Amino acid sequence: MTDRRVALLRGINVGRAKRISMGDLRALFAGLGYGDVRTLLNSGNVVFTVTKRSTGDQAERIERAIADRLGVTTRVTVLLGREVAEAIRENPLKRVAADPSRLLFLTLRDSAVLTQLRPLLKERWEPEALALGKRVAYLWCARGISDSRLWTAIHRVIGEAGTARNLTTMTKLLALVDERTESEG
Repeated sequence: MTDRRVALLRGINVGRAKRISMGDLRALFAGLGYGDVRTLLNSGNVVFTVTKRSTGDQAERIERAIADRLGVTTRVTVLLGREVAEAIRENPLKRVAADPSRLLFLTLRDSAVLTQLRPLLKERWEPEALALGKRVAYLWCARGISDSRLWTAIHRVIGEAGTARNLTTMTKLLALVDERTESEG
């Protein structure tokens, strides 16, 4: 029995310091005993399966391996495939967000970090918007990240505790998870 997961690596292939080839990343995951390893885009999005021989804290294990074998320090957030599906399905901002590239899913390694974001819900962000899910904060950055007061405030509060992907990327990751599920059925 396999368990599909999605690993989101923070800041990979941004700038010159944290470049990892997706081939090297796939090989690293396979070397850790994960199966059916697929990468999406060239930015540290990995869909993989967990077998009985690869148990424990996957995010920590992957972070250590990337640092030890590839010489890159990065934060890793691992979500179950069903958590990705749930985050997309329960997206409370789908009626507000007109552009999927500006609707961000800030995935958090530790859901307790959401409590740090709760005070931001009381502020007015128009035309931007913020909503909180179970392990995801939803950010509608109407004018993009570079001009977002909300994005700046989030980083001030939680720092490096999460990593963001837009709706388009999250939907593509879910398609990879679903593709693997269908091929087993």
